[in-house]
Amino acid sequence: MKILVVGSGAREHAIVHSLAGEPTNLDIHAAPGNPGMGQEATLHPVDAADPTAVATLAMTLGADLVVVGPEAPLVAGVADAVRTVGIPAFGPSAAAAQLEGSKAFAKDVMAAAGVPTAMAHVCTTVDEVADALDAFGPPYVVKDDGLAAGKGVVVTTDRDEALAHAAVAFEARGAAGRVVVEEYLDGPEVSLFCIADGKTIVPLRAAQDFKRAYDGDQGPNTGGMGAYTPLLWAPGNLTDDVVARIAQPTIDEMARRGTPFVGVLYVGLALTARGPRVVEFNVRFGDPEVQVVLARLRTPLSHVLAAAAAGRLSEIEALTWSNDFIVNVVVAAGGYPGSVRSGDPITGIDAAQALDGVHVLHAGTAVDTSGQLVASGGRVLSVIGQGATLEAAREKAYAGVALIDLPGSEHRTDIALKAARNEIVIPS
Repeated sequence: MKILVVGSGAREHAIVHSLAGEPTNLDIHAAPGNPGMGQEATLHPVDAADPTAVATLAMTLGADLVVVGPEAPLVAGVADAVRTVGIPAFGPSAAAAQLEGSKAFAKDVMAAAGVPTAMAHVCTTVDEVADALDAFGPPYVVKDDGLAAGKGVVVTTDRDEALAHAAVAFEARGAAGRVVVEEYLDGPEVSLFCIADGKTIVPLRAAQDFKRAYDGDQGPNTGGMGAYTPLLWAPGNLTDDVVARIAQPTIDEMARRGTPFVGVLYVGLALTARGPRVVEFNVRFGDPEVQVVLARLRTPLSHVLAAAAAGRLSEIEALTWSNDFIVNVVVAAGGYPGSVRSGDPITGIDAAQALDGVHVLHAGTAVDTSGQLVASGGRVLSVIGQGATLEAAREKAYAGVALIDLPGSEHRTDIALKAARNEIVIPS
């Protein structure tokens, strides 16, 4: 099977790495990819967000399946363009991708489907935002309605900060700008990926990620600084409950609207005193969670993705999983998530990967004119540790991080620490 993976981040590298580890030989291609993906796939310098260019490449390659990784190409209609030329695509249509492209749209779908989520106000002016903040009270939750690379949300007890975030969002979006103000949901957050083929859902394993930049969940929101799985502290029926009450009703509502959803429905949850509530929907694998979830998957990923693209998920056997614990620690460039510098050399990856139970996935990397691997983005690497216990997985991940040198780099030191200490509590 010839598979084209669209995208260039650690999410796409995780997909390529999983495909490359399958027992049957796959012909794996990536567009545009990154240097790490280039060790396991053939790279093509194509703009991931250009539907025509991606579809043309897929035809030229004779691809059997195209996997669209990031949200921006999905919202731009890349999966539509690929399907139009007769090639199966894993990823929702542009219309269905509005579940992530517009938080207001997602709220409307959830209301129609009876999905439990936070109460919200959709605002078009700063004055409306101020009224909504006062109605809910602190902590304040303010979300840019559109795509913001995982950094369009602020959660704060500072009303002025919440208003300032809304003002920036309105300025960036212009006259069509909208902001969603939500009630704050208590309880630990969980990510669950649900593979969908338009009607059937196959859930993967739950994970927990870490959005804040600094230890102790301090600092600004980021795209994610680390993740781990499994979640031994979560209710045993969590996955079945989420599929029955959230994911399946959402997929059914999308089909009813004439926009069937094919791809990953990423359900971001808060486990509140009132039960699971949706914090957000995304329409693709989450980064940094997919890196840990796919590391446990034993069923060939290609089988699952191809079945979803073909509308045959109901025909596949139950997924099989490793019993190991997986921890992902993200190494970011200095200054992330603000202004970061590019071009700093990266060394030590080979030494890290020589450790038992450690592998490294690339996100923001490039090769300079001298052939040196350098940083080229905010989140640069994902260092994955795998062990028989959560403590062992943490030790391996951080041992790998210690061997990598990137001048000025930053990482959190407390990924999965509370879980390892049994300190996570679900409100009752």
